[in-house]
Amino acid sequence: MLKKSNYDKFPEVSVQGLSGSGGWDEIIKEWISRIGQAGSNKQVVLLECYHGVIAAPVIDQLKKAFPQASFYAAEEALLPAEKLEPLVFPYVTDDPVFGYMTSLTLVDLFDAAGLQQIADAVTNDSGNIIFIYGIGASLVPVPHDLLIYADMPRWEIQLRFRRNEVGNIGISNATAAFAYQYKRAFFVDWRVCDKQKQLLLHKADYVLDTTRPAEPKMVTGHVLAQALQAIVQRPFRVTPFFDPGPWGGQWLKEVCDLDRKEKNFAWGFDCVPEENSLLIRFDNLLFETPSINLVFYQPAALLGQKVYDAFGAEFPIRFDFLDTMQGGNLSLQVHPLKQYIREKFGMAYTQDESYYFLEAQDNAFVYLGLKENVDAPAMIQALEDAQNKGAGFDADKYVEKWPVRKHDHVLIPAGTVHCSGADSVVLEISATPYIFTFKLWDWGRMGLDGKPRPISLAHGEQVIQWDRTTSWTKNNLVNQFKEVAAGEGWREERTGLDETSFIETRRHWFTEKVEHSTEGVVNVLNLVEGREAIVESPTGAFEPFVIHYAETFIVPASVGSYTIRPYGEAEGQTCATMKALVRKENLNDYRIN
Repeated sequence: MLKKSNYDKFPEVSVQGLSGSGGWDEIIKEWISRIGQAGSNKQVVLLECYHGVIAAPVIDQLKKAFPQASFYAAEEALLPAEKLEPLVFPYVTDDPVFGYMTSLTLVDLFDAAGLQQIADAVTNDSGNIIFIYGIGASLVPVPHDLLIYADMPRWEIQLRFRRNEVGNIGISNATAAFAYQYKRAFFVDWRVCDKQKQLLLHKADYVLDTTRPAEPKMVTGHVLAQALQAIVQRPFRVTPFFDPGPWGGQWLKEVCDLDRKEKNFAWGFDCVPEENSLLIRFDNLLFETPSINLVFYQPAALLGQKVYDAFGAEFPIRFDFLDTMQGGNLSLQVHPLKQYIREKFGMAYTQDESYYFLEAQDNAFVYLGLKENVDAPAMIQALEDAQNKGAGFDADKYVEKWPVRKHDHVLIPAGTVHCSGADSVVLEISATPYIFTFKLWDWGRMGLDGKPRPISLAHGEQVIQWDRTTSWTKNNLVNQFKEVAAGEGWREERTGLDETSFIETRRHWFTEKVEHSTEGVVNVLNLVEGREAIVESPTGAFEPFVIHYAETFIVPASVGSYTIRPYGEAEGQTCATMKALVRKENLNDYRIN
């Protein structure tokens, strides 16, 4: 029987000696003190917004505080639809799932004459306080006196899509299908906003958090910069989020203490810095900021210089959960090869991954690799018939099926056909371009919206590696454990990944303290066995950091040496961590720039 969950769903990173403003009264009071009441000098204030920010409530507060001020919406200068749609289409494409990573910047979505028209109106405005607001406010070519940056985490944007609260940039599509909104945001909106954010955030006078609209928070740009600098000197966790799915299970509900009323939870995203948040505990408030900001503004300290040189300001490792306990099979799928993902989608690297089994019932299995002597055209035809004629697909005829147990680890290099079966819980360790899954067969079921999930057989058949058959898979992908070190009360095993991947994984079993070192590259770990453990600095460089079962945590490259040992209820018991890091050799193969 499972013990009561001790999983922390809302991990905070405490930064002492820094404070901000909470609630509109405090925030407006701070702005008034900085902007001042109308005087003889004109003041221009920019309120730049990330995609997904709902600006109207902020503007309502400003209008109450500054009734004589003038307000200009930058988004009025966006290109009209007849020009914007052809511009973004090459990146959005007509593929139901995938697009192409845009090379556009935010200014490309705007009409230069429209921006100049706003600038002229501001110049000619006789008022003393002027606000330019919304996405693109910083593009208006006019000197400004104050820059406020309103940020938004991507997970919250997705929730706002689902609630029909926001649409994509430059288009009134708040009620459009979520799949389209997400695709357009992933390939265009978030990319152009990220580029602009990287130019602005370090210059911002204030950073605004309206993730919870009724509880706005604000810190100065300097305070946020200090906090991010402090965070990369210690281990930390990002805020996980969870989502149901057509194959979802029941394990995450219990282990992570989730809403028992939900039908299931399929995914748990515990380390996806592009979409997770950081909850920063300042002296007087809890501030939420996208965790990608840490990657943007402390890349070398977080990632390590060699990783930063190779990948740029991107976090290349992802940890997440796949829960099929009392659920169903995942889709039968394959991930693109490196050359294919670069040519077709504009991504610099692909999704090499692995499944580490946190839990597995006696009947658990994984589909991995192909049977010997598979007739490739026959298999593709069978998949096409299954999709187009409702004939069903006999996966067991073509794909090898392996029984799995708790703590097994299977490796899944790109191009390998695979599918985790029912009644297991996977800790998925992978490279980060996580939407690039080519579904080959989805067992004839519907998605949560009652519609079939898109099948990407046209892409999948281009990348399947037909020589990854039973014998090769057994010798190269299933439980490739090798002990590499041991000491009193601990042992270390190399567990993969495949030699073509840039990710290395190590498992440590321990009853005593284990010494670790980042060796100049970011480490990502999960406590895969044991109730809790404690991470400590041998030199006292950071406060002891307690982790619990199934929690993923990040150790920045700058931390250097650290130790992990059983703690609390786990003292005297056997614990285990899975650690992923970027291999420093051959990083030039993955260089983005």
